[in-house]
Amino acid sequence: MKVMLTGGGTGGHVYPALAVAAALRELSTAERPVDLLFVGPRTRGEEDLVRREGLDFQPIRAGALRVGTPWGLAKGLFNLVVGVLQAARAVGRFLPDVVFATGGYASVPVALAARLRRRPLVVYLPDLVPGWAVRLLARLARRMAVTAAPAAARLPSGKAIVTGYPVRRGFFEAQKDEGRQRLGLDSRLPALFISGGSQGGRAINRAVAEQLPRLLDVCQIVHVSGRADHLWLAETRERLPDARRSTYHLHDYLHEEMPWAMAAADLALMRSGASTLGELTAVGRPAILVPYPYAGGHQRANARYLEELGGAVVLEEEDLPYLFERVRALLSDRPRLESMAAALRSAARPEAAQEIARLVLEAAA
Repeated sequence: MKVMLTGGGTGGHVYPALAVAAALRELSTAERPVDLLFVGPRTRGEEDLVRREGLDFQPIRAGALRVGTPWGLAKGLFNLVVGVLQAARAVGRFLPDVVFATGGYASVPVALAARLRRRPLVVYLPDLVPGWAVRLLARLARRMAVTAAPAAARLPSGKAIVTGYPVRRGFFEAQKDEGRQRLGLDSRLPALFISGGSQGGRAINRAVAEQLPRLLDVCQIVHVSGRADHLWLAETRERLPDARRSTYHLHDYLHEEMPWAMAAADLALMRSGASTLGELTAVGRPAILVPYPYAGGHQRANARYLEELGGAVVLEEEDLPYLFERVRALLSDRPRLESMAAALRSAARPEAAQEIARLVLEAAA
């Protein structure tokens, strides 16, 4: 059986596809082998992520259409048309039994090509609010999977099932003590994990840098800055006193160690992209969530959902000057942190990737 996977544009669309790919491999047998191919753009490092997992990757063009200028819209439409033609050729060569898409504009060319080639399409919606791409794909899909019930209510009746967010097993397996050993953290100090996600982290990074001395007075920090801001943050770290520098652990990027870094912390500070819905619940890590204000409202809906669940506190970007006060208040309230962690774990769906993989195979059959 052949399965074509697609997604991209942000890590929140790539990582679920990789988790489902791993589950499909687990379901593969000698009598019924599963052959996988990932098709998508390489504009934001998708190819590196996919090949790191041992998957074949076929690059195509894809264009974002929600842009602010006529020239940007024209460029996006051109890339979309070229991407559909490239995807149609890829479908014609690979001849998949089913196509699995995880949303985002990068999925659109492959989904349209699947329709043109009469291949069944299964779509997963990572966020709680569908964007324009998923709303289009919902019309083409045979089945859909969603992270939580509020998302299903926004899609065609009877087509979506709630599976949870598929994450790597490492997020369920990582433990605090081992995480602290792996990252060289002090077992006696509270720890704050910081990540701005695959886009939109600069405002968080600047706020952290401005308040860094005060933050390091109350906790040690594991900061995943992203590559764009890593150099100037490293210079900021070098200016710290020796005692403080040793408690500020700066990384431009983490992959294999990401579950352990989150598990090692007492509190997380993050954007609220789709991945937080799966990773925070899997690790059970209380969080301060700062929604990216230019994501069509998706991140705000994700953040509010986790806040209503009892596992997160929402901090709007314009309120980042008050970050230190929020961090200090939460780290000093151990019962509240434990209650938040329990609320998140109660919403975890460890078998999400396996459920979606079975859904894909059923659509192919």
